[in-house]
Amino acid sequence: MKITVLTLFPEMFAPLKESILGRAQTDGKLDISIVNIRDYAENKHMKCDDYPFGGGAGMVMMPQPIGSAIEATDPEHSARRIYMSPKGCTLTQSKVFELAECEHILLLCGHYEGVDQRVLDLYIDEEISIGDYVLTGGELPAMVVCDCVARYVEGVISEGSLVDESFASGLLEYPQYTRPSVYKGISVPEVLLNGDHKKVDEWRAEQSLKLTKERRPDLIKERK
Repeated sequence: MKITVLTLFPEMFAPLKESILGRAQTDGKLDISIVNIRDYAENKHMKCDDYPFGGGAGMVMMPQPIGSAIEATDPEHSARRIYMSPKGCTLTQSKVFELAECEHILLLCGHYEGVDQRVLDLYIDEEISIGDYVLTGGELPAMVVCDCVARYVEGVISEGSLVDESFASGLLEYPQYTRPSVYKGISVPEVLLNGDHKKVDEWRAEQSLKLTKERRPDLIKERK
């Protein structure tokens, strides 16, 4: 899979070179390209933002640098083009599965007061939000999308690790334990120590349902 990220602050994406995503890129399973929008500005001072028409606080990202960056990095519009925006649809696990099927996604990171609407009208396929709150820019949300989607690229994470995690089945994941069997007086549930895999599976299913009812009852309603 190829992921192209358009941003004014490419240095913010250094963490994507680390850990699992870093190894996936080194191994050729994942291609994450960080593009500096400012490199495509055609004005003398490489300016990428200006005051909004009609007045108001803050600055708005100009259409020309963004449009030129998109045309250069995705000339055939083969990518799924996404603008990270608090006005977009909320990122869910089902949306992650959908994006993971794409061969190429392009993520546009806004900043300041956002981007000129004409960019969205001309170039963008959809807007995505990671939650009902506002950040200083789209860089952190774009990293969230990169991480979520990359996990489902073949070979990045073992398939067994993806089966029982939260939201994979519509429920929250059951509690996990490792050594030692007793820590500060708290013991690992006996069922996990007896080697009976059927009972372990039953316990995990019960715990997933219990946790979901307690913390995310809305997910239970969605399953009905």
